[in-house]
Amino acid sequence: MQPKLKHQNKESIIMKSTTLFIISLFIIATSCTSYKKVPYLQGAENLTKEDLSIINAKYSQKIMPSDMLSITVNSTTPESAIPFNLPLIPTSKIETNGYGLNSSFGIQSYLVDSEGKIEFPILGAINIGGLSKNEVQDLIKSKIYPDYIKEEPIVTVRFVNYKVSLLGEVARPGTYSVVNDKINILEALSLAGDMTIYGRRDNIMLMRENEKGEKEIIRIDLTKNDILKSPYFYIQQNDIIYVQPNKSRARGADIGSAETLLISVVGTLISLTSLIITVLK
Repeated sequence: MQPKLKHQNKESIIMKSTTLFIISLFIIATSCTSYKKVPYLQGAENLTKEDLSIINAKYSQKIMPSDMLSITVNSTTPESAIPFNLPLIPTSKIETNGYGLNSSFGIQSYLVDSEGKIEFPILGAINIGGLSKNEVQDLIKSKIYPDYIKEEPIVTVRFVNYKVSLLGEVARPGTYSVVNDKINILEALSLAGDMTIYGRRDNIMLMRENEKGEKEIIRIDLTKNDILKSPYFYIQQNDIIYVQPNKSRARGADIGSAETLLISVVGTLISLTSLIITVLK
């Protein structure tokens, strides 16, 4: 009977060893598959110069309804440009100096209405919806020069309320103001401390409102270099980026204390089995 028991024990050990080997292979294979979903822009080093030129050419920031713009007109004769600038307004900041109080002033902003129009001094209503900043500058300049100002003026347009919101699996969710109005999705994610390891790089949701006031929802895969050639690579004002959690995070959210205990017990049993196999060798 004893040799038979030893034979059965050996078979049991072999079966357990095989089981552990299969589990290990499964974990390794799963880890390799998961890793492929983590790096951004895989194969980006293979992009050609022509591809990169397309990327830069596609970017064009458009004026949208509810945008707030700072528009200033300057000329070599300042008095001729004054009527085309909104009056300065006092800000809440008051500084003291050696002679009394000194209030600071700020430039007023233009609010783009639902039809894409602004009310401009002297010129009246101007439709700028869907135009870029450079196009707005050229449009205003053409209306002023040479009818009102004999020298060609300098018109400067800036976004005042440029912001982007990041939600979901990012380190610091929130709404962020952007100084530079040329910002891509990778730079936007960096504002929020990048995605967590649980964020799905291959299925990011971008919510956007176009110049007609229509809502758009776009799915973006950051693991592929195709995004560099996409019109959605660059962020527009008031965009909302939602990073969806992966299956691991979703499962973890549903696991209760009982499931956690079960996982712990199973892990302990596997460790003990491995130890016994090592001792019996």
